[in-house]
Amino acid sequence: MASPDLHTSWLSAAVESFGGSFNIRIEEGAADSVEFFEDPTSPVCNLPTNIPKPPPVPGKIPSRATIPRLLANSDCVPKDTWDRLFKEGFGADVHVITENGSVIPAHHALLTVASPVLGNLLQQSKVRNGIRCIKIAGVPHDAVYVFIRFLYSACYDEVDVKKLVLHLLVLSHFYSVPSLKRVCINYLEQGWLNSNNVIDVLQLARDCDASRLTLFCIRMVVGNFKSISSTEGWKVMRRANPTLEQELLEFVVEADTRKQDRLKKIEEKKVYLQLHEAMEALVHICRDGCRTIGPRDKVLKASQEACSFPACKGLESLVRHFSNCKIKVPGGCIQCKRMWQIFELHSRICEEPDSCKVPLCSHFKVKMLQQTKRDEVKWKVLVSKVRAAKNAVSLFSSRRRLSF
Repeated sequence: MASPDLHTSWLSAAVESFGGSFNIRIEEGAADSVEFFEDPTSPVCNLPTNIPKPPPVPGKIPSRATIPRLLANSDCVPKDTWDRLFKEGFGADVHVITENGSVIPAHHALLTVASPVLGNLLQQSKVRNGIRCIKIAGVPHDAVYVFIRFLYSACYDEVDVKKLVLHLLVLSHFYSVPSLKRVCINYLEQGWLNSNNVIDVLQLARDCDASRLTLFCIRMVVGNFKSISSTEGWKVMRRANPTLEQELLEFVVEADTRKQDRLKKIEEKKVYLQLHEAMEALVHICRDGCRTIGPRDKVLKASQEACSFPACKGLESLVRHFSNCKIKVPGGCIQCKRMWQIFELHSRICEEPDSCKVPLCSHFKVKMLQQTKRDEVKWKVLVSKVRAAKNAVSLFSSRRRLSF
């Protein structure tokens, strides 16, 4: 087919202008290669230097569904604007029906972004006259109103939250709003709980997967079990959920056992600390002398300074009894038996038996070789406990000196 003839004035002028700037030459035998040579005789076009920069390449245009998310994450939109949008309901395309039949206008896109659960419910709801309707039942109208308002602007009145905190906790868990859930848990932990409502809150916290609040309630029950177990909430829980009652009783027993073990360990540490003080006082009496008792090779001063060893006084009377007792048989006299044990404990702790001033130190060193394995294990455990008490006292004293 023949191409039509195009002879127009503007086309001819454009071709002549283009051809005047370049010299085009097509070599024979190379039909597929075309070389362009700039004509040096062509006039030079002087372009202005103040040409503005071209605009940036347009990026990805956000879809209609992502616009509310971008606006919600933007710091340029103040919370007051979102709060005003909620209260005025401008352009609302959703009606939230509450327990008493009242309607709260809202926006489909924003509710979908704020709560994925609400988004799924709205997606399944039918559209009538451009409006989607969902019903939130089981909680008061005021709780739903505070909940929807929080989804818009994260704003709330403290009075409303304190009054409706349990309902808001349920809504935040069911519709997956973690930020509101944290607010509710914080209010419950800060002075809202008491002996009368802690059981109800505990059951609600377990249902809402609030592990921190659950632990908080359990600790409160364990710490005030006597008063809480006599409340009406405990009686109702016993009939409705006996498994929970059994768990709480186990927590109470476990806590009481731990308390008894802790007190027992404290008493044991006191005993080991007293034994450590007795060992120091024994060395002090046998080496330096104290008050009216001391070694044979040393004369006691009449005006001696007050002793700094707390166990000296009791140990002094025990040593005096041991020196004057007629029985002195291990097992024949209780006080003498105790003194024999102190001497043996010292010999096991003493690291300088050759220069030690304590009587019978080397004697018990030899006796240790003749003891049974069972007795040896008992003494080793006792020595390790006394040394641990000594190390604890030394560490405490060093830290106290550093603090001052």
